Amino acid sequence: MGEPTEIQTAGAERADRTTHGGSDPGPEHTPRTPAGATRVAQSPAAAVRSRLREQRRTPRRPHLLFELALIGLSYWLYSLVRNAVPEQASIAQQHATWVWNLEHTLGIAVERSVNHGVNSVTWLIVGMNYYYATLHFIVTIGVLVWLYRSHPGRYAASRTVLFVTTGIALVGFYCFPLAPPRLMTGGGFVDTVTLHQTWGSLASGAGAHVSNQYAAMPSMHIGWSTWCGLTIFFLARRTWVRLLGLAYPLVTLSVIVSTANHFWLDAVGGLLCLAVGFLAARLTYHTWVYRLPRKPGDPVDRELTVPAQWDTKVSA
Repeated sequence: MGEPTEIQTAGAERADRTTHGGSDPGPEHTPRTPAGATRVAQSPAAAVRSRLREQRRTPRRPHLLFELALIGLSYWLYSLVRNAVPEQASIAQQHATWVWNLEHTLGIAVERSVNHGVNSVTWLIVGMNYYYATLHFIVTIGVLVWLYRSHPGRYAASRTVLFVTTGIALVGFYCFPLAPPRLMTGGGFVDTVTLHQTWGSLASGAGAHVSNQYAAMPSMHIGWSTWCGLTIFFLARRTWVRLLGLAYPLVTLSVIVSTANHFWLDAVGGLLCLAVGFLAARLTYHTWVYRLPRKPGDPVDRELTVPAQWDTKVSA
């Protein structure tokens, strides 16, 4: 009579499992991880990917000689490519007319009025000429040096933003040659550098012979100055320094328009390039650049005033 007893016992066990919601706490019913999944998780390729992700989240301290060589090489390539792009004067003039007409349609075509108004104040426009010719490089290099010395954990990611932004700009110079307002045929703009004989600008005078005059879209004066401004705003500790950071791209915008070196829409193009640069760094380092630790190995700085919506996670 053993067989009926076993059948009854099995039925009782099934009834007991039904009473407890279908779960059996016994060890023999513990779910097992498939053997194949375990091998994938522990495979060398997965270990390498995990190591790379960890290195991106906690970047190493940058090496001075490597960074100097990288920046020097990058700027040389930037200048070489920028100036190697065919100027295509006729196409650049057509594009300038198209941009000017579009701005009229949008109701923002006030660059000529600003250019003539500021040009009537000699000391102001001369100062803007020198601003345009010098601070674009001085401030950018200064911020890079500050990042290297004071925020080495964020330096590589921030530098990546700048490099990607500039790389995209080179594509814009090639695909959309654009005459700046001061060179626009029939635009009626004043070339303030030529008029006031100020030095240092590659946009006019002797410098015009070694620089592509139709590489105006997008504006890297805006792209670089906004990168500098945001970096200073998010990482500086003194309030007045942070405010100066915010003011820098705004002043730059007024300068590029007043000197007739760019249209408003050139500035928009520069901001779009910068946005792509930040996104590329976000995908590479799995966090926004200003959320990285101040120094390699430090915990992530949660005291930064980065908007909460920026702190979303991107899957590795």
